[in-house]
Amino acid sequence: MTRTLALLLLGASLPLASCGLRPLYGAGASSATAQSLGMIEVTPIDERSGWLLRNALVDRLAVAGGADSPRYRLDVLIDDDITKFGLRGDAGATRERRTLRARYQLIDLATGETLVDATAGSDAGIDITSSPYATVAAEQSAVERLSMEVADDIVARLALYFDRTARR
Repeated sequence: MTRTLALLLLGASLPLASCGLRPLYGAGASSATAQSLGMIEVTPIDERSGWLLRNALVDRLAVAGGADSPRYRLDVLIDDDITKFGLRGDAGATRERRTLRARYQLIDLATGETLVDATAGSDAGIDITSSPYATVAAEQSAVERLSMEVADDIVARLALYFDRTARR
């Protein structure tokens, strides 16, 4: 039974060997992609949500020891919006949607060329309760989660860019 299972797993894995998939960070922190991410300096971003996003980006980009002598600069502009909906009979809202969008540009400091110009974003639904404190706390928790999600998206896209340029 065990031998048959092992043969089945081996047979099923053969097509995967030729599919061309390979790990993005194959060599860990010493990979070209991780080294390139470590050379990015993130400029300050306005507002509290921008501060949260910048901190999340700096944390994720420091995989190779940080940008002591940066080669790239990441400029980010954000749009943080709260929209109320789900109206009650007294015209009060019952739900909110918090949306965090970021337009980011990766700039080569040596040439001034814009290498990547893209957007990333995420949104979250928030229940409005009878307690204003609870609603404000939910809004703050939402923006903290959204900044992490947007930072993950930005770093993943930058990693793909560096991986593709390294293969050329």
